[in-house]
Amino acid sequence: MTSDRLKLGIIGLGIMGERLIRVALEHAGTEVVAVWDPSPAAAERLAGITGALAMSGSAAEVIAAADAVYVASPPDSHIALGEAALAAGKALFLEKPLASDVAAAKTFVAWAKGKPAAVNFPMASSPSIAQLRAWRPQIGRLERIEIEAEFAGWPRGWQKGAASWLSKRAEGGFTREVCSHFLFLAQRWGGPLKLAEASATYPEGDGSETACSARIWAGDVPVSLKGSVGTTADDERNLTTFVGTKGSIRLRNWSFAEKLEADGTWKAAPDAIPNEKMRPLTLGGQIDKLAVLARGGETELASLEEALSIQEAVEGILASAR
Repeated sequence: MTSDRLKLGIIGLGIMGERLIRVALEHAGTEVVAVWDPSPAAAERLAGITGALAMSGSAAEVIAAADAVYVASPPDSHIALGEAALAAGKALFLEKPLASDVAAAKTFVAWAKGKPAAVNFPMASSPSIAQLRAWRPQIGRLERIEIEAEFAGWPRGWQKGAASWLSKRAEGGFTREVCSHFLFLAQRWGGPLKLAEASATYPEGDGSETACSARIWAGDVPVSLKGSVGTTADDERNLTTFVGTKGSIRLRNWSFAEKLEADGTWKAAPDAIPNEKMRPLTLGGQIDKLAVLARGGETELASLEEALSIQEAVEGILASAR
């Protein structure tokens, strides 16, 4: 980095790219220097977000202009773009999953070892997770982790624009898109993931899964995972519960940190806010950490190795019915 402000480039201006650019444009320590997405609709969105940037002509232009590159394109392009950014000496902030298949991801992670790269698992910067960490000593030794995720339909209502790949078996599905975040949290709290047993249900054709279940070890902590589509009236509902020898705490619907009281009721943290309000705070924290990474520092961002472990578990679950 040549200045105190992080020069950020963004490749892919879908939902995730748009979320990050909106936060980055308001971030005092960041300058968004270039954006590229081949879609004409993305150029229209960029013009609606800011008049200060015109769409770049290529991914290479973004990489050349930036200190750090956020890759938020579909999964099959992640490795090529990630390799290009790292080969140019830029810090890489990659959307999950690492790649469309585990073998390619393994090769990429080995090649990138020691280079400034991280994966966008936002719970690394979530104020809700910070609250759960503060409570964790109160629940004693961690005995198990329970993950539940339900959806009215898939993709979720706000993701319909990406249904061309999110609804397909090859790259989409809620296990990759959503459950991976909670597995990241389980791994951080328990240890490396090891899949013990799993099942997945698919519709006819090439559609993504409609249900999954799994037993996983996070270090020596057992983890149960259940996910389903069409089982709730809400757009989505999720719970990640940490059960200890002295009590339980949980994350509900992404942003509500809750603790089990003596009377059997769950009580949210007094400053808990909905995810739509929490998200900009979390992404701002991710950008702070990305700036440290770009300067050569150590951060709590998800490493490529962590992301690979999660991807291996996820793909193992999804392969259980094939």
